[in-house]
Amino acid sequence: MNQEFPLARPLHTSQWFNSPPLQLADLRGRVVVLEVFQMLCPGCVSHALPQALEIAQTFARDDVAVIGLHSVFEHHAAMTPVGLEAFLHEYRIGFPVGVDAVLPGSPTPATMQAYAMQGTPTTILIDRAGRLRLQHFGRLRDLAIGAQIAALVGESAAIATAAATASAAAGCDDNGCPLPG
Repeated sequence: MNQEFPLARPLHTSQWFNSPPLQLADLRGRVVVLEVFQMLCPGCVSHALPQALEIAQTFARDDVAVIGLHSVFEHHAAMTPVGLEAFLHEYRIGFPVGVDAVLPGSPTPATMQAYAMQGTPTTILIDRAGRLRLQHFGRLRDLAIGAQIAALVGESAAIATAAATASAAAGCDDNGCPLPG
């Protein structure tokens, strides 16, 4: 495994919408697009969340998992899980969304602190092996994020193809790899 990229840190959540509780390890084998947002953040509402919805509709679910993380660091009283549930319904956000866990005495939630995020929106890309490949604060152009996701999907496919070619060259099949001779 390439040690150039660190493993993504775990998510610290208090609640999930549109899914049973998830951990990043549950999504290994797929590229993960983690969209960190606040429902009262203009950039999140106007660009980041529509982009995440487009990604979820564009890429095969077997290849790419899109998840959201509602990470509130301001206006805490207005951005409750009850409000988030209505927001997700109204904006037709059907992908899994976790609520970043509150840290007692801190306005900044746990996952946001663990990743040293600068604010919202933050887009995080995690490869199939669970390695952090991108963390970007602010707006990403659609073509740029699409190309990065496609490269990660292709990178994983190229590794799988090379392994299958090597197995076939060694006389391997679905039943196993026989010893030479």
